Amino acid sequence: MTSVITDQGTAIQPGLDDIGEPLSAVTFVTVDLETTGGSPRTSAITEIGAVKTRGGEVIGEFQTLVNPGVPIPPMIVALTGITDAMVAGAPALSQVLPSFLEFLGNAVLVAHNAPFDVGFLKAACTQLDYRWPGNDIVDTVTLARRATTSEEAPNKKLGTLARVFGTQVTPNHRALDDARATSEIMHAMFERLAAWGITHREDLDSLRNPVPASIRRKAPMADALPPFPGVYVFRGNGGEPLYIGTSKNIRSRVKTYFTSGEQRRAIRDMLVIAESVDGYPTPTEIEANVLEIRLIDRHRPRYNRRSSRPERTPWVRLTDEPHPRLSVVRAVSGEAVHIGPMGGAGDAKAAVEALEEVTAIRTCKARLPKTPTTGARACLQADLESCAAPCILGDAGGYPNVIETLIDAITRDPSPIVEALTERITDYAGRFEYERAAALRNGVSALIQGAADAQYYGALRRCSIVAGRPNGNSWDVIAVSGGWLTGSVRVVDPSHEALDAAADGLLADDAGQPSDVQPLVEEMQLVASWLDSPGVRLLRVEGEWSQPVRGAARHGSWVEARRTDRALVWDAYAGTSPRI
Repeated sequence: MTSVITDQGTAIQPGLDDIGEPLSAVTFVTVDLETTGGSPRTSAITEIGAVKTRGGEVIGEFQTLVNPGVPIPPMIVALTGITDAMVAGAPALSQVLPSFLEFLGNAVLVAHNAPFDVGFLKAACTQLDYRWPGNDIVDTVTLARRATTSEEAPNKKLGTLARVFGTQVTPNHRALDDARATSEIMHAMFERLAAWGITHREDLDSLRNPVPASIRRKAPMADALPPFPGVYVFRGNGGEPLYIGTSKNIRSRVKTYFTSGEQRRAIRDMLVIAESVDGYPTPTEIEANVLEIRLIDRHRPRYNRRSSRPERTPWVRLTDEPHPRLSVVRAVSGEAVHIGPMGGAGDAKAAVEALEEVTAIRTCKARLPKTPTTGARACLQADLESCAAPCILGDAGGYPNVIETLIDAITRDPSPIVEALTERITDYAGRFEYERAAALRNGVSALIQGAADAQYYGALRRCSIVAGRPNGNSWDVIAVSGGWLTGSVRVVDPSHEALDAAADGLLADDAGQPSDVQPLVEEMQLVASWLDSPGVRLLRVEGEWSQPVRGAARHGSWVEARRTDRALVWDAYAGTSPRI
């Protein structure tokens, strides 16, 4: 695949989503509460103080006393100096909370011993029927455990940390002063934590809860990765791939593996033995997804579960025999008459049973000769008239007509078989054989979807396509040949001339893929989904192609295939499935 970034070779200016948000650009609101006690279930807020900062500069402050509606215990009065007389004329929490939430906005919420303050604020929102905004939260106690030693700060109390960092404001158990001191301490600790690679908002998650040292010390492996879409590969001591993934921002995604947010045991085990991680930027997200699939198929990394065994995908095909039968297989050639890929082994079996129900195709697995042998005997299926019995009649029994009807349904128009199955389902339901009717209904759905996908992917393999799709202010352009994604490009100039130039460039760079090699199922599914998405514009097409609406069978409606002079067109089946 090509890896062109722009249509003219100019580097794209990355935005904040690409490189992350530096801590100097993050807005923090440091809050402190004074309350009548230690639990929000039995106590109330008496004062709120908050400081809003960005880049270390104070850009706003919020302070108010709050009438708790209950007497303040003497011990609390002695601690904070806030008396009943001071709060008698103060606004109630119902008047204060909306103003504070507006002041908070979408900033990162900071508090010392955050569970205490956040617990009271969440309880207040619940009590007054406000939605908790869900801001990111930073606890300066957690920061202090990483940024200070036990010698300089034996405990992580606010007063202790204020002395360690020499804050200008001394904590005094009043909300605004304590919030100011907490804010100073936080910024001082950020200066220390920069040595740990904590420089962006996305890095803060690694501080909220510690991770094992064996993993934490490997976090700098992510620093050199590119902040662009693409694929990342964790490698072991011998360079072997351990885990392969994809992301819109490689660096930010890899950093999350070294935080407490990564709780998967297998991934934690992988990180312990990982020695390096490589990043492979791609110009578009779909190219990253396809590259991930190909690398997983090629290397089979032991810590990847998804997509690790693409050969397990089931198909239903007609066997290559004098008297063919239906078989569930794990791979098909481009020439074989087949349906699929199927959603699973259950779908494949259900589709086979549905076809066998109404087509008189043989169900035995013996390989029959073209001409029946002397003395050959038929099985019970022939007696029940559910099989054309080629074992004793050969072609004389009309078996070629059975196969011709089946091939026509698979490759062109399944309507006659669908109608026959509909009648059979209705008959079963009328006889109260609901389980059999339901199983047959599921078989019809699997059959229709499998046939639709087989025709769709077959058409995709016979075509060469260059298509574009808007992506914000730019366009993603991809080239597909023989079902393979052969290249992609991000075009920052959405003019017709630029899109045409990108299409010509992709065609010129197309090295092609071997025509005798079947594309990976997941790759074709990704390409098909992309081509079916809204806003796609076909720029170059060689061969017959249309963009049918697929997937209807998965959502409970049926699909009818009709061939026009130019291509296949899929319409919603006019009938409705019986209620079972």
